[in-house]
Amino acid sequence: MQRLANDAARRLFLHRHLLAEVPAGPGKGADLHGLITRLGFVQLDSVRTVERAHHMILFARRPAYRPRHLGPLMERDRLLFEHWTHDAALIPMAFYPHWRLRFARDRARLESRWERQRPAGFSEQVAQVMHQVRETGACSSSDVGEGEVRSKGGWWEWHPSKTALEYLWRSGDLAVCHREAFRKNYDLTERVIPAEARAWLPTEAESIDWLCRAALDRLGLATSGELAAFWATVTPLEAKGWVEAALARGEVEPVEVMGLDGKPRQSVAFPGVVEAAQAAPEPTKRLRVLSPFDPALRDRNRAERLFGFHYRIEIFVPAAQRRYGYYVFPLLEGARLVGRIDMAADRATGTLVVSALWPERGVRWGEGRQTRLEAELTRVARFAGLESVRFEGGWLRTA
Repeated sequence: MQRLANDAARRLFLHRHLLAEVPAGPGKGADLHGLITRLGFVQLDSVRTVERAHHMILFARRPAYRPRHLGPLMERDRLLFEHWTHDAALIPMAFYPHWRLRFARDRARLESRWERQRPAGFSEQVAQVMHQVRETGACSSSDVGEGEVRSKGGWWEWHPSKTALEYLWRSGDLAVCHREAFRKNYDLTERVIPAEARAWLPTEAESIDWLCRAALDRLGLATSGELAAFWATVTPLEAKGWVEAALARGEVEPVEVMGLDGKPRQSVAFPGVVEAAQAAPEPTKRLRVLSPFDPALRDRNRAERLFGFHYRIEIFVPAAQRRYGYYVFPLLEGARLVGRIDMAADRATGTLVVSALWPERGVRWGEGRQTRLEAELTRVARFAGLESVRFEGGWLRTA
């Protein structure tokens, strides 16, 4: 079995996540579409302490990117569609045929859950909402269910028509056509998804094979569990079966990946992974602010194994119990995660306010690193439509 040293594994991993190359490019149109295709998807999130997660993810790789560049790819050109991976995401339209598997599984899972939970008349509510969309066109949750009483528990905190909209979207009968103020607007799938994307009906086996291959291609190296988690559609058992069959056919090979702590982890990769890691570019020394939901960090356990970086989002942690802050951004420099920063946009004054920065253990925060941080924060401020950066007193902390 081949072994991949930790530094080589990190270099390959960052390269596959497009964080090794110098961040450059127009960040719009075909370049932006190509970027999202290479990533596989970009997670959507509503929190906007500086800018929303999907915009921060794209900006980290394309400093010329601006939030206004994303909408046209979905709403005008229909090169992206919105659905779920591990969370709501924008996904290349070319992948749409394989989401039929997700639609079918979401439908079965939700219907099974609702056999126990749903209120009487829910099927009729679904039919009514579908009829409304068909007859009157695209709508949001505020356009349906006037006067309905909300129920309690899970989705039932919503009014029944909103629940019906979400169910129809998750099961593929409706599609998100656009968002307004981050609120989803839904229309009939045939009015949103191009005919060529709807034409191919892959089998379940074809989609499982594609999803596993595409995940491994984007991760570089993975366990079967990590392959399953990438799109969150294939089950762990299916991913394990795919790995076993691919190993038997010689299409993938086993590899031991060394963690930063020196412990090996058995993974698989496409043949030539050691050579691919050696050929991967040395990550740029530019310091970058990453979103907490960046695809390179989404698997917190993997980030800790590869980079020694322990991160947990603290949005839902009571303020007095937070170790760091409400929404803290990781800092990447080269192939190292060197710290985390608590900052927020003060839009009233046009200022990016830094309240705290914690260097990682063993990282010296010297003059050169501070200069690189200030250059990056100036770029982030400009990206967020702010005019200046301000460091509050006592901002430099110890981990």
